[in-house]
Amino acid sequence: MRPIRPGDRGPAVREIRAVLTGLDLLAAGPSAGDEFDADTERAVRAFQQSRGLSVDGRVGAETWRALDAARWRLGARTLYHAVPEPLTGEDVRSLQERLLEMGYDVGRADAVYGVRTSRAVAQFQREMGLKPDGSCGPQTMGTLRRLGRKVVGGRPQWLRESDAIRQAGPALVGRTVVVDPGHGGTDPGVVVPDGPLRWTEADLVHDLASRLEGRLAAAGVRVQLTRGPTPQSCLPDAERAQLANSLGADVFISLHTDGHANPAAEGVATYHYGTGNGVTSATGERLAGLVQREIVARTGLRDCRTHAKTWELLRLTRMPAVRVEVGYLTSPTDRGRLVDPRFRDRLVEAIVAAVQRMYFPVERDVPTGSIDVSALRAAVAAGRRVGAN
Repeated sequence: MRPIRPGDRGPAVREIRAVLTGLDLLAAGPSAGDEFDADTERAVRAFQQSRGLSVDGRVGAETWRALDAARWRLGARTLYHAVPEPLTGEDVRSLQERLLEMGYDVGRADAVYGVRTSRAVAQFQREMGLKPDGSCGPQTMGTLRRLGRKVVGGRPQWLRESDAIRQAGPALVGRTVVVDPGHGGTDPGVVVPDGPLRWTEADLVHDLASRLEGRLAAAGVRVQLTRGPTPQSCLPDAERAQLANSLGADVFISLHTDGHANPAAEGVATYHYGTGNGVTSATGERLAGLVQREIVARTGLRDCRTHAKTWELLRLTRMPAVRVEVGYLTSPTDRGRLVDPRFRDRLVEAIVAAVQRMYFPVERDVPTGSIDVSALRAAVAAGRRVGAN
């Protein structure tokens, strides 16, 4: 859909204003009618900020879906596992977060009432003496409201995810990593003319992804890219996440460059799934921190830190997932680095080192910048030679 932006008018704007009014982000009243005015833009930005979305003041497809989901409050409707289109909404996410606090395994609080959420609800119902049908109606809601936390002394999801990584062991051999070069097809991303040249985000991140594919494969990792160099169309983020889920990936890495009207903006930032109230993907958060520190240490890019976001790309993936903005293509300084193949090799080695460190137990982690990626490749090659003999 075309983004709805300031200055637009029509029924869609009226609907947006109605949702924002219901969320107390916009004053009630017919003063602006169906106009996307300055007050509406401020309310949209506040909504995007509160939901961990990109704050641009426009209502694109992802913001529209988030607004639609925000209509629902927990307890306003009966929740159940619907096939083939599952129920989604803020009420679903609130329920998932409540169950996570109580120690039930719903996976990620992704606002989708899927099989895992239904099973967690049924387990809760069995333990409370209710009919274990996996749906959340008035009786189940009443029981939920009367109970406190079941698990204390730590975040249950953190413990669950950390234990899964620990049991997987430190070796990279046999892992499956999905590498996602952003944009592509009809969406080139950030585009910057540079004299007779024209640099595009889609081309640069695909080259970076191909280099990362080679380095990871040499370390014994099975690698899948979400697109080729010249796709006919741009795959939506939700479908990229679905691809990673269908492959049973262990790690998901999305690569992008950033852009800004101010050419002084520069640096690297890494994003993981997380909400404003502290719910986060524990392993995704750890991977984001490792990627960020390794890139800063090995490349000298300005540290723009890690951030929690609820983007569909991060919310709908069922494995540790990060999105890395590897520099500003609009910055002459960053661009000069990014167009250098040797610099892109250093970026790739930083990401490989971060993935390896994620599988080390925390107590056996190593200093940032100390992993020799070529040694990982050599060890895998040596193991193959021994196996052949």
